[in-house]
Amino acid sequence: MENAILNLHPRRIWHYFDEICQIPRPSKKEEKIISYLVEFGRKHGLETIVDDIGNVLIRKPAIPGKEHLKTVVLQNHIDMVCEKNSDVKHDFEKDAIQPRVEGEWVKATGTTLGADNGIGVAAVLAILENREIIHGPLECLFTVDEETGLTGAFGLKEDFLRGRILLNLDSEDEGEIFIGCAGGKDTSILLAVTWDPVPSGLEALSIEVSGLSGGHSGDDIHKGRGNSNKILNRVLWTLSQKFEVRIASFTGGNLRNAIAREAQAEVVISPSDKTAFDSVLKSLSADIRNELQHTDAGLEIRTQPIDLPAKVLSRDSTNTLLNALYACPHGVISMSPVIPGLVETSTNLASVRTNPDHILITTSQRSSIESAKVDIANMVGNTFRLAGAKVEHGNGYPGWTPNPHSEILEITRKAYVKLFGKEPAVKAIHAGLECGLIGEKYPGIDMVSFGPTIRGAHSPDERIEISTVQKFWDHLLEILRTIPSA
Repeated sequence: MENAILNLHPRRIWHYFDEICQIPRPSKKEEKIISYLVEFGRKHGLETIVDDIGNVLIRKPAIPGKEHLKTVVLQNHIDMVCEKNSDVKHDFEKDAIQPRVEGEWVKATGTTLGADNGIGVAAVLAILENREIIHGPLECLFTVDEETGLTGAFGLKEDFLRGRILLNLDSEDEGEIFIGCAGGKDTSILLAVTWDPVPSGLEALSIEVSGLSGGHSGDDIHKGRGNSNKILNRVLWTLSQKFEVRIASFTGGNLRNAIAREAQAEVVISPSDKTAFDSVLKSLSADIRNELQHTDAGLEIRTQPIDLPAKVLSRDSTNTLLNALYACPHGVISMSPVIPGLVETSTNLASVRTNPDHILITTSQRSSIESAKVDIANMVGNTFRLAGAKVEHGNGYPGWTPNPHSEILEITRKAYVKLFGKEPAVKAIHAGLECGLIGEKYPGIDMVSFGPTIRGAHSPDERIEISTVQKFWDHLLEILRTIPSA
């Protein structure tokens, strides 16, 4: 069967994107894509370096006559978020992504696509292979583990890069140039629990929340989408106020930087409560669907009978878990008073996992103000400390302070106006870009971030708008043509 994406334009970008889709590259397991990049660089006779952390740097000299231009760093990350629908069989460590053309978009089949940040990687490979594109000296930096820890950016050595202009190709809105981003921090909770044997005479069922849109916990946090962990906990808490509900497991969400889309709990109840239980659940489900009708019309809350589990949480552990999860904040905490429409501070209740002696709860916080980031992390942490939980805060990563007087911003803006006859939007983003860490390692480096339009990042709905890839490519080449002399 013909691969339709190979007929899209620019052809070489889509050629390389298709190749990348065949290479498994989960965060922290990027060995195969690193080997691919090293082989690519050496095949094209380019200086190729792999640092101790796994970042790959490929240097390409200027084309003849352009040696005097400033060196430009083209930067992308090579890992991808690995999310799939629960009914899809896919091993992200072994299986290729299956991209397909659907109207004006390229999508995957039941999984994340990896256009974040694979399309930027593909664009850089297309530049590296081409001997006719006009550009000065280039350093192409491919970092590892951006999605789960910014490990590659954290591990950059201060002398690894020579260039002092950096184009980050990891943004997701064509026609927008980003000059700032939020910093982030993770907060993990270990809530100790005790168990009881299942009382006799009860029946078991699972309660499943599915059909939510999910999305990026930074880019999409302001869109009012449902969080499956919060919804499932609300259902369980409400039912527990009326019936004796004992929980055997609670599993929801997956990645810290994705809004939880699916969650499932196993519970036991008295058969005599079943009719009233179903009635309350039906009414509550209708209320929640009504609340989310404009953002998550596909929401489903379903039950089905299951075998009795061997044990259930004690009453005290059940009440502690449900009360703490209910109290835990999720979503936008504050909007920026300076940049209209920009989320300033937020928090994401990312995942809940039942373990033999504890419940593991993973959250992440973001803010463009460092002190506010710490404050919301403390708020989340102290919610669970009140419940007697052990709380651990990650080191976090810095934000990227906007520089509206940036030289590369002006070059990027003028290039866009020249090509498309209109001004691009200049923005900051409520997501973590590696620019914050790179700027910390290389003080004074001049940076912008831009890219084609990607929607549904970090979810199986991820898709890239085909027409914007050509515009992104044209814009990138025009910027490289107009880089000033060193």
